[in-house]
Amino acid sequence: MNQIPVLVFFASFFLLLHTIRPQGDQEHVRNALLNFLGKLSDGNGIPDPTQGWNLTSYPCKDNWVGIKCDAHFTVKRINLDHGNFSGIFDPSTLCSVHSLAASLTIISLNENTLRGANIDELAKCNQITGFHIGGNQFSGSIPEAFARLNNLKRLDISRNSFSGVLPDLARISGLTEFSAQENQLSGTIPNFDFPNFNTFNVTVNKFSGPIPRGGDLFDASCYSDNPDLCGAPLTNRCTSLPSNSSGGNTSKKGLSNDQILMYSGYFLVGLVVVLLIIFWVCKNKKAKEESYDPVNKVVAINDDSSLNASVVSSEYKSVVNKSGVSVASAESGPVSASLVVLTSPEVNGLKFDELLKAPAELLGRGKHGSVYKVICQDQGMTLAVKRIKDWGISSSDFRQRMQRLDQVKHPNVLPAVAFYCSKQEKLLVYEYQPNGSVFKLLHGTQLNQVFDWGSRLGVAATIAEALAFMHEQLQEDGIAHGNLKSSNILLNKNMEPCISEYVVLRPLLDKLLSIRDENYV
Repeated sequence: MNQIPVLVFFASFFLLLHTIRPQGDQEHVRNALLNFLGKLSDGNGIPDPTQGWNLTSYPCKDNWVGIKCDAHFTVKRINLDHGNFSGIFDPSTLCSVHSLAASLTIISLNENTLRGANIDELAKCNQITGFHIGGNQFSGSIPEAFARLNNLKRLDISRNSFSGVLPDLARISGLTEFSAQENQLSGTIPNFDFPNFNTFNVTVNKFSGPIPRGGDLFDASCYSDNPDLCGAPLTNRCTSLPSNSSGGNTSKKGLSNDQILMYSGYFLVGLVVVLLIIFWVCKNKKAKEESYDPVNKVVAINDDSSLNASVVSSEYKSVVNKSGVSVASAESGPVSASLVVLTSPEVNGLKFDELLKAPAELLGRGKHGSVYKVICQDQGMTLAVKRIKDWGISSSDFRQRMQRLDQVKHPNVLPAVAFYCSKQEKLLVYEYQPNGSVFKLLHGTQLNQVFDWGSRLGVAATIAEALAFMHEQLQEDGIAHGNLKSSNILLNKNMEPCISEYVVLRPLLDKLLSIRDENYV
């Protein structure tokens, strides 16, 4: 009992050390901010001494105007909107300081007359979630480095003079706001995740080509004054070839007989080459089909009829799949059952044979099963399939468990969207989460991600709340997770933690415990 006060003392001392930032680090941050302000104001600085921003004070401790900090005296936001700044925005002055690059989340410089320099250096501040520079005088192209701002959610570059093609900002999965109106941007609009957007505006630019799929979620006013844009929601429909009948007649009149013969010869030669290629492809395809071994077949019974079976060759699977594996390989033997799709509109209509035929990539292999990344190209979905062997639970109990879990929903528990059940094995189908796991964040294998103590405590609190909810709802059913670990906590597209594989290993643990108890009797 005497050890408890000692442990409390050391824990408090440890937390105090993490709360107090070193004096030298604060001076580096202060100097970087003053250098940043000097370039913004073109050397004039902030004239009012009551606003801070001097060498005799500190940004967080003395509450500099435009600087927001957290409880640990860490700079989180810079907000200098409407500041009458007419100098240079140079993010290298901020992002070259490690502590600032790791903590800064929002930079807002709207409604000034700023120009830019070394803007690509902003990518080093990889914790940025909001970047707002609307209503300035920025020009030139937007750097490709912007696509590496993986945590960016809100981007406002409106009312500037940016030109050129947009970088592949669609790679930023969590982007929810994009304002780029009144610039000189050209090229095509990236294939954004439009359902994830709250705000989208590219009016008054020089974009061309079709509006990407999903772009019609926003009305035509968000795309106006781009003369070469086409497709919904605009009334300007896209055409594969422009109509030029009058020009065609003129060209025909100007063609000589020799030119007509020459072009006809080119056409005939091209036609012969195309026919030869088609013949060669068909011949090879037929030879491959005839060379398949009819012994190693996987038979999948269609949901609609027990008589209509689709046969998938295991050799074909090994050719299609990236890693040489398939969800249903020849070693599992013939299987016969249907895929049960739960209440998920994304996978509604997915068939078991479609799941088998889809390319699969092995993500991991464990003692009791494997996990595959499956790309259903026809449905435009990417799924994660957990394949389990020797579960020790009957098919009816398995179905009851899955249907009960489908009735209990929590935003931080990853639900199964479908499942498959047979005597030999069971499959659980989830939506694929591309942002990795907490395990990778803890061990530093997640690129450009800083996982500080505040974030860790937030994840722990979120997971604890989700577990408490699930335990309360499933107490009478006796369903618990049974295998909670950092690799089973995934990050969704909004970088929020989600518990995966809920109740996957619990029946296995119960079986092992019952065997151990029988050995002791």
